[in-house]
Amino acid sequence: MQTRQIILDTETTGLDPTQGHRVIEIGCLELLNRRHTDQQFHVYLQPDRAIDPEAIKVHGITNEFLANQPRFADIADKFLDFVRGAELIIHNAAFDVNFLNHELRRCGRGQILIEQICTIEDTLLLARQRHPGQRNNLDALCKRYNVDNAQRTLHGALLDAEILADVYLAMTRRQDSLFIQERAVSVQRSEGSRRAARPQNRSPLPVLCANAEEQVEHARYLEMLDKSSGGLCVWRQLEGV
Repeated sequence: MQTRQIILDTETTGLDPTQGHRVIEIGCLELLNRRHTDQQFHVYLQPDRAIDPEAIKVHGITNEFLANQPRFADIADKFLDFVRGAELIIHNAAFDVNFLNHELRRCGRGQILIEQICTIEDTLLLARQRHPGQRNNLDALCKRYNVDNAQRTLHGALLDAEILADVYLAMTRRQDSLFIQERAVSVQRSEGSRRAARPQNRSPLPVLCANAEEQVEHARYLEMLDKSSGGLCVWRQLEGV
């Protein structure tokens, strides 16, 4: 059975939907079994209100740009069809979910709550559990997990969803997958030895040492594993790093 995840982000006119603020951009990317697909949902929205100047400084979206964009009611069903049944991966999920539920109520779909049709993983809460007492905004996580965010001069829902996908995959990469692979190889070797005896006159296997570039890459990968596991990387402990 395939695991379907949607990386989701929004941009808004301000900080509080109870003060009349609205969603003006939705960006979603699909992962199947932790792999990117070509499926995405991206839309800009006409909010029927002015965007706060401070919000424009964050995302750069202007009132003029949104003048001829669709309204949330126009795309609500398409959006719900895209996310329904998936696990939503959202950074600071309470913010985005609150705004989306508010938009659903405004367009007559108040009986539908995002958290009722999707499961939700909040990467901000996940990061706080793994890195307590540290900065855990998206930029800080990009630096921590070596994710390229050079294009992120302004916030944008689709761009931030793309970056969050890379951060999430790095943050949740599991070392046990390496052990599972090694165990599978070991089982195959064991079964092979039962089927046929190993020739006694076989030449010794060659030993290939890593070159300098490969050693640097190995050290970089171990550092990333150590960060994503909260300092529990077994190989670094064995090497005394």
